[in-house]
Amino acid sequence: MAGSCCGGDLGVDNAMCSTGVRDFTRVEELMRAGHREEDGTVRYVLSVPDIHCGACISAIERGLNGLEGIVSARVNLSLKRLTVILDSAERSPGFVIAKLDALGYPAAAVDLGDLGNVEQKRKSDRLLKSLAVAGFAAGNIMLLSVSVWSGATGATRDLFHLISGLIAIPVVAYSGQVFFSSALNALMARRLNMDVPISLAVILALGMSTYESLTGGAEAYFDAAVTLLFFLLIGRYLDQVMRDHARSAVLGLARMTARGGTVIGADGKAAYVPVDEIVPGMVMRVAPGERIPADGRIVKGASDLDRSLVTGESAPVSVSPNTDVEAGTLNLTGPIDISVTRKADESFIAEVMQMMEAAENGRGRYVRIADRAARIYAPAVHLLSLFAFVAWMIVTKGDWHASLYTAISVLIITCPCALGLAVPVVHVIGAARLFGQGILMKDGSALERLAEADFAIFDKTGTLTTGTPRIAASSISADDAPAARALALHSIHPASRAIAAFLSDADNADITDIHEVPGYGVEGMLDGRKIRLGRAEWAGQIADVKADEALARGGLSFASEGGEIAGFTLSETLRPGAAEAVGALSGQGMTIELLSGDSAASVKAIAGTLGIATVRAHATPASKIARIKGLQAEGHRVLMVGDGLNDAPALATGHVSMAPASASDIGRMAADFVFTRDTMMSVPFAREVALKAGRLVRQNFGLAILYNCIAVPLAVAGFVTPLIAALAMSGSSIVVVTNSMRLARGGRLLPGFKRKEKAGQSTEALA
Repeated sequence: MAGSCCGGDLGVDNAMCSTGVRDFTRVEELMRAGHREEDGTVRYVLSVPDIHCGACISAIERGLNGLEGIVSARVNLSLKRLTVILDSAERSPGFVIAKLDALGYPAAAVDLGDLGNVEQKRKSDRLLKSLAVAGFAAGNIMLLSVSVWSGATGATRDLFHLISGLIAIPVVAYSGQVFFSSALNALMARRLNMDVPISLAVILALGMSTYESLTGGAEAYFDAAVTLLFFLLIGRYLDQVMRDHARSAVLGLARMTARGGTVIGADGKAAYVPVDEIVPGMVMRVAPGERIPADGRIVKGASDLDRSLVTGESAPVSVSPNTDVEAGTLNLTGPIDISVTRKADESFIAEVMQMMEAAENGRGRYVRIADRAARIYAPAVHLLSLFAFVAWMIVTKGDWHASLYTAISVLIITCPCALGLAVPVVHVIGAARLFGQGILMKDGSALERLAEADFAIFDKTGTLTTGTPRIAASSISADDAPAARALALHSIHPASRAIAAFLSDADNADITDIHEVPGYGVEGMLDGRKIRLGRAEWAGQIADVKADEALARGGLSFASEGGEIAGFTLSETLRPGAAEAVGALSGQGMTIELLSGDSAASVKAIAGTLGIATVRAHATPASKIARIKGLQAEGHRVLMVGDGLNDAPALATGHVSMAPASASDIGRMAADFVFTRDTMMSVPFAREVALKAGRLVRQNFGLAILYNCIAVPLAVAGFVTPLIAALAMSGSSIVVVTNSMRLARGGRLLPGFKRKEKAGQSTEALA
């Protein structure tokens, strides 16, 4: 893909000749890793290991979003990734890497299987070692400082200062590298970030203390410089631990994806194919013990699958021909041939990983507030520190020692780590908490919007119900049950499957000449007599009993030639926890409405069972959107819960939306949350987490603002030494992180929920 060096389209060669990118391999890898979207744009995901704060996010996004050819650029802080969407496949991503190099953030294409590589572990170990060294040095310097505070003077004081300096200088040089390198990269790119004033404060405190020690001064603050680093590293390490926890969810999914599969060619020969070369239409053979590489449908064989990765349920699921299977599920018992329906990077598990990666990418109201604060922080702090220095020079009539120490204290104490952590830490913990319960969140703004919702609209079929019919009653005799079950097993119709499940305890009859009559049912021969299972009118044609009498007992019937006709009554199966979920949401103050395209009778029947007072039937996709917009016009914030293709517009229209994993592809993509467990208690569970997250974010903002309102005036007034400033600043960050971690408290269920046994099934209900 060549182009003019002066043109807007930068090819690979041009990207290197005109932008300074010399690493051809990085560009080539990135080009191969691009994912083409339906609208013609191309999505690239890059690993940017030097991202670590809100200022980094702002610098990268502002630096890229204005460039020609870039549709959008979004940073994920937890995974240290950058997602860039270019306007066409003809445009090389080389200029993106070049721009990132210029900003001081080297990047490379992401390999999901390489997220937990040795380099990442090395960086984590280095952070822990830096923390340990700073902590050990801070303790020893503090012991020496206590002696000085206790009254040591003269040569003894000077000796203790020099010993403290000998400890502090190499420790600051080693443990402070994480801050110094970040600050240097920012300054080289002609910008400021949070680490610039931190580095300046540490270096000034160390430099002034060294000067005082060498000149016999009475005061030195080596303890402040090292203690500041120690507490900053504690906050950064705690933040890293939580982000590693969120990253581990994606890593766990990545490790459960197959690297390739055995593809059966047209000539019947088997060949191993890498997962990125598997395309729809290929037939894969999956042996017992292997994971399925891509979504598909079984065309040959039967087996048991471990689908816990998808549903959270550990019980094996039996599968047979015409059964849809998902990538990442584990084949347990028998070999199966699968016809691929979607590429690996479009599979359900890939979709889950993309949603997990996007959990922090949202720009909600609180995130925007924190971003704005982070952008104005560095210049504001430097100006405030300069003001304090000038003011104290005037007040003290030129005492630059006292003035400089006051300025250093202001630099240290105004570090906005607490404000910067207020939102992302809560979102990371919230996403991890929801993921642990099988609920996938697309971004942090969705968590905020879910907490704001006050009106819940539910679809019926596939949402409140499983969409699979069951047999509520039957008049079939024990003698006819084996024949009816045998016929039912030869059909994939949902009603036939329901009958087969209902008669699972019956034996199989030896039936011959079985064939399915489209639109009517299944027919066969048993002991020379014709038998039928299907529509009552059709089955009744061979029975002695009139069809309308069987129809009164059930619309689906079994009949034997010259014998009686037996009826089956079908009913819908409520999704586990549906009634409890409706009650829980009502208890949270939400108004509930059932909005469905089904008939009024079936909709009212389900609503009556669940205790939903407001019902709207025969709803079209357009009328669902109109209803949601009408509620929004009244001031309501609507939570839409649906699953089908016809629900996708309504899911996108709602203030916030949720869908089960069994929903259509479009439905899942339109929803803000996707829950993989069958229980409907996922909905109130997610909202309870959202409500608590909102409270914690507001508390964190309050704590950060209260801290600054108290600490900054004291520092400017000269009542705070650099050591006290370091302790106060670090303490505020630790308080915010600790407060945020309250969201992760509790066992498997959210506090307020308990295990409840009902009708032989375990459900989750509000206590």
